[in-house]
Formats: sequence, structure tokens, C-alpha cells
Amino acid sequence: MVLIGAGIMSATLGMFLKELMPTVKITIYERLDVAAAESSDAWNNAGTGHSAFCELNYTPERPDGSIDASKAVKIAEWFEVSKQFWAHLVERGLINNPQDFVRSIPHMSFVWGEENVDYLKKRYEALQQYPLFKGMEFSEDPKTITGWMPLVMEGRDANTPIAATNMPIGTDVNFGELTRDMFAWLAKQPNVTIHFGHEITSMRRSLSGNNKWKFKIRDLNTGDKTRAYADFVFIGAGGGSLHLLEKADIPEGKGFGGFPVSGQWLKCINEEVIEKHNAKVYGKASVGAPPMSVPHVDTRMINGKKELLFGPYAGFSTKFLKQGSYLDLITSIRANNIGPMLAAGYHNIPLTKYLIQQVTQSKEDRLDALREYIPDAKMQDWVLEAAGQRVQVIKKDEETGGKLEFGTEVINSADGTLAVLLGASPGASTAVSIMADLLERCFPDKINTPEWQEKLKSMIPSYGIELNTNPELLAKVREHSSKVLGLATFEAKA
Repeated sequence: MVLIGAGIMSATLGMFLKELMPTVKITIYERLDVAAAESSDAWNNAGTGHSAFCELNYTPERPDGSIDASKAVKIAEWFEVSKQFWAHLVERGLINNPQDFVRSIPHMSFVWGEENVDYLKKRYEALQQYPLFKGMEFSEDPKTITGWMPLVMEGRDANTPIAATNMPIGTDVNFGELTRDMFAWLAKQPNVTIHFGHEITSMRRSLSGNNKWKFKIRDLNTGDKTRAYADFVFIGAGGGSLHLLEKADIPEGKGFGGFPVSGQWLKCINEEVIEKHNAKVYGKASVGAPPMSVPHVDTRMINGKKELLFGPYAGFSTKFLKQGSYLDLITSIRANNIGPMLAAGYHNIPLTKYLIQQVTQSKEDRLDALREYIPDAKMQDWVLEAAGQRVQVIKKDEETGGKLEFGTEVINSADGTLAVLLGASPGASTAVSIMADLLERCFPDKINTPEWQEKLKSMIPSYGIELNTNPELLAKVREHSSKVLGLATFEAKA
């Protein structure tokens, strides 16, 4: 089996495959020199623990004013699945120090203005019917909110209506560390080979009729070229996946395109300011903004150091990867996807306007946006840092001709020998559920065998069961994973 791309998706799938099929031969190819250097890296990830506790774009308001919580419920459930899997890896000794990649931090939403306050209250009330969100707190009281997020409240106009929610059991996840931990274990296993600095230059089905995939690979350090064959291929190369899907030339991949969105952070360099904040505080996105650009004041632990970021500010680049080529967008255009791409562009004019506005922002504009969340912010305390590069999925749509998707999309060949992951948020946080779904699609003859079912349920105790409708099981697995990973619980808070 061949896994292309050394990010969180390939690492997660590799762990699954080695546990389910210990003797399987796995070869991993990565064009960069280290694992998790693109979208999985802590500095490049727009969200670090997407559990839908605080991300308002997952709970849109319907035309009748009611709240659609379906996406939030699904993402919250998927994140609980991820925590179960990570706890399993720790219990098995496959990962030794969970505190290196995951820790507790409150997840909060914050809004101002009467209309937004009304929205947040309706959102809170809508989520209360779901066990996954039990324990969330809501307040319109400035004193209470100041206790939750003092930095955000310093210098704020007392006459403006405000509201916030607080979910104490939120987490901060460093997916770069987690990915590298998983690859460190995989690298020690028999029949696993990892090739860094290697790029797939072509791939196609073997002409011998045995359903194998044939590759040409270039060593980027020496220029040497080799060939390889595989029975199963997973492409989890972030922004590089679309070009590889096009090289594979499967019918299921026709009509897919990509729209790149880049990002920037304001990074705090004043230690006193950093220490005043200890939460992930999300607000409402601007009209037309992509999900990765929902503004948040974000406390993170990166390389053992507490950091404070604000953003991300969206931008546009024709690159599909942070370390990609400016020709990526142009070279991705094919006869079968140009129609959907043009249609998606026409129907997303607000996004285009938003990106133009973001790209042309001055230092003062960025400071104004920061001061909406931290009124007393001073420019000398913050520096601009490049964030990650994302490629949003464009696909055919019967009604509009083409649709821009803000999420992840798994495409697999009919015979299950090839699977490709496209898209972005909330990918990393839900990687375990995405890869479990991939196993069901690509290994239908094995997934329901007693052996695989037993192993999957040992890795994910809630596998095959909906947690949101089983509150007792939810409480049990949440308590267990929190204990193993060293995370806060509601009981501990009380």
C-alpha cells in the first residue's frame, strides 16, 4: 500500500492499517524533508481542536431565524471519536506523551450588537438539546464574560450589548506533533518505509490488468527516478491532492477543481499580553469569508511555548501548497472541470470581493480588525506571520453547474484501490472519522468481519454507535479519553 503525503491523514490511516493488518507493506512518499510541514503544522492550521463548541460557522441561521445545528453535532461527535482513538494510541504505548500534542483549554464564542447577541442566545438554546454540548455556559453579563476572557474585555465599550458562551472542556491540539509522533511509531514497524524528499511525477493503473497502480517517483535531493507498484493508494497530500487525482484519471475524479485560499496570522510577541489570555475565542465571520477565516483570539501551545494568535486574515495565491508553485491553479484546469470552476466563481462573487479586500489590507486595517476583539491592542505587540495554504473543493452541481465546498471530500475509485482526500476545515480534527469512513469504502470485504470489527471497537469504543443519542456511552467514553489524555472534565472544574 502507498500513502502519498506525510500529514495527519496519512499518519492516521497508516496507524489504522498497521493495527488491522499487521503484516501489510506500507510505503509513504512525502515531497518535503519532514512530516507535517504543510497543513498539519501548528503554524499553518487555522483551527486546533475543531469540536464545534465555539465555531459559529457550523451553526448557521436559517431564513426563518432558527439555528441549524446538524453540522455542529456531526463535527462534535467526530471529535469525540478522534479523542478515543488518540487515547487508544496512548494506552497501547504507541504514543508516549499526550501532553505534547493535546491539552485542555476553554472554547468560547463572543459577539457584540443586539442582532448577534440574539443569534448567540438562540444558538446556545438550540445546542442544549444535544448531550454533546451539555455543560456549555451562556452569559450577557460583562462581569462574567470578563472572568472568562479578560483580555477581550479590557477597554471595551460598556454600552454595547455583548454575549459569550464558554465550553470548559475544549482542547488545543498540535496536529504537527501528533502527526510526527504517529510517523515515529510507524517508521519502527516492519514493512513500513517512509521516503522524504520524494515526489510522485506520474501515476496510472498498470496495463497488466491486475488492478495495481504504477508510479514514477523522483528523489528531489538526487534527481534519481524510480518506479513502484501498489495494490492500494491513498492520496492525502493537502493542496497537492488535486493534481495527483487528475494524474490517476479515474471517472470518479472528473469535474473536481480547487480554489486556493491563503492565510496570515497576527502573532503576539508581548509575554504580558500572552499571559492575560487562556482560551480559544471565536467570533462571527465577515460576509463571504471562507471557514478558515473565522476570526479568533487563539491560545496555543507550540514547541512547548504558549503562543497567542489572532486571525487568520484570508488572502489569495495561485499556489496550492505553502511550498508550492504559482502555476498550481492554472495547471489544475482540465476540460472536465473548467465549467464547474467558472460556475462556482460566478456564484461566489462575495467571496471574491472579500479576498480582494483582505489582500489589499494595510497594517492599520489589520489592527482595526484585531481591536474589535482586543480593544487595547497595540501594533508593536504583534507581528504578521504567514499561515497555511488551503484548497477549497469545487465540484459539479446540477442546479448551478459548479459548487464551492467548504469542507473535506473523499473520492474513491469504484474498486476501492484508490482514495483521495480533497478540501480543508475541519479536516485534521476529524481525521479519525474520515479515515474510518475510507476503510468502509475501500475495504468492504474486510470491514464487517468479526476480526476487523473487534479491532475497530478496541480502538474506538463507540465505533458504529451514535454518541449524541447515547448519552450514557458519551459520558463514559468522554471520561475515559479525558483521563488517558490528561484533559479536563466538568467534574474536575466543579
